[in-house]
Amino acid sequence: MLDVSRARQTRAAVASTIGTTIEWYDFFIYGTAAALVFPGLFFPDASNFLGVLASFGTMFVGFIARPVGGILFGHYGDRVGRKSTLVVTLVLMGAATVMIGLLPGYRSIGVAAPILLILLRMLQGVAVGGEWAGSVLMSMEGAKPGRRGLMASWPQMGVPLGVLLSLAAVKGAAGATGNEFLTWGWRIPFLASALLIAVGLYVRLKVEESPEFEEVKNRQKVARMPVWEALRTHPRMVLTTAMVRMGQQAPYYLFTTFLLSYGTEHLGMARDDLLNATIAASSLGLITVPLSGYLSDVFGRRRVYLVGLVGMGLFALPYYGMVNTGQVGLVIGATVLAVFLHDLQYGAQAALISEGFGTRVRYSGSSLGYQLGSVIAGGPAPLIAAYLLQHTGGTKAISFYIIGCVLLSLIALALIPRTGEVPASAEDGHVAGTAEALR
Repeated sequence: MLDVSRARQTRAAVASTIGTTIEWYDFFIYGTAAALVFPGLFFPDASNFLGVLASFGTMFVGFIARPVGGILFGHYGDRVGRKSTLVVTLVLMGAATVMIGLLPGYRSIGVAAPILLILLRMLQGVAVGGEWAGSVLMSMEGAKPGRRGLMASWPQMGVPLGVLLSLAAVKGAAGATGNEFLTWGWRIPFLASALLIAVGLYVRLKVEESPEFEEVKNRQKVARMPVWEALRTHPRMVLTTAMVRMGQQAPYYLFTTFLLSYGTEHLGMARDDLLNATIAASSLGLITVPLSGYLSDVFGRRRVYLVGLVGMGLFALPYYGMVNTGQVGLVIGATVLAVFLHDLQYGAQAALISEGFGTRVRYSGSSLGYQLGSVIAGGPAPLIAAYLLQHTGGTKAISFYIIGCVLLSLIALALIPRTGEVPASAEDGHVAGTAEALR
């Protein structure tokens, strides 16, 4: 085990969390705008349903691009280093987000507007596709065995922090611009990304490279084709990584992004009430995500993940029962509990996935599996929910969709290779995982 100072670990974890927060702010600000603004701005001639569907479709494009980013930046993350790769992903994300904030609508430039929106969303997807694994590895690699779950969960807090930051920006812009929010006020949170990116770059450029990658590089064990090597030596790990995320990510985008559209259009709820529900749930995540990572060190990754999965499946029907009342208190309570069950999985997930790959291919392997999961789970979830709602007239089918995702994840969790099953030929002299992960 590498002897890494606590101060160095802390700096890496803080830098990873700040950078990831900014990336997810940019990614989630798009989801909020897709639910509230983009249907009328970029698809004004479509019906209400088709406008929402088209808007969520452009959002899905970002998820399709995420494996591309995972492959591209995974290759360089395992070849060149975690730190320099993360600097590039941050700059790419910021540039795409600011350009969306400057993009004219359909009434100004016609069909070019949605086309450019799709291209910029693709760039966002490529950037965030390369972000996740690098930030997790910068925080986790070098940590002591009994702390790897906790340290890996720090960057996972970038999701609730990014949601909170993006929603605060939307609420602030809406409050400041009033009736002008849907015409130009929505651009303010996108343009504000430029300042956040500057802060993130300053922090990331100050930290050291991952100590485990440094050792691999010093021993001249860097993989020549890390993506191919990860697929060749860890095929089951890549596949089960993608599938185990079904019951975590698909429901999450229903509880956050889709809720905004469903609540305003079908339940007649105020936009601010729905935003407050997401804010309350994300605020809790600042505690529950690292708590889940800590518990995974104590009780094992699989046990904590299993509790979250089972709870998610059991709550799928009651969730919409509470939401459909339209009562603000019940909607907030349902969203908080649902996101808590998500957080139990998400906090333990980083170490569960990353420990399944050897250091020399860990960026590539974990990126590929994680981002494939985003394509099959998170990206299509709002689209599927909108379709089910339109064709069934109710939310019961959406609940059963959530249950189906959970069942697929339970199967994947049973099949995902344990750390001890990582082929020796794929390792580089380190034991990637810990005894905690085997339980």
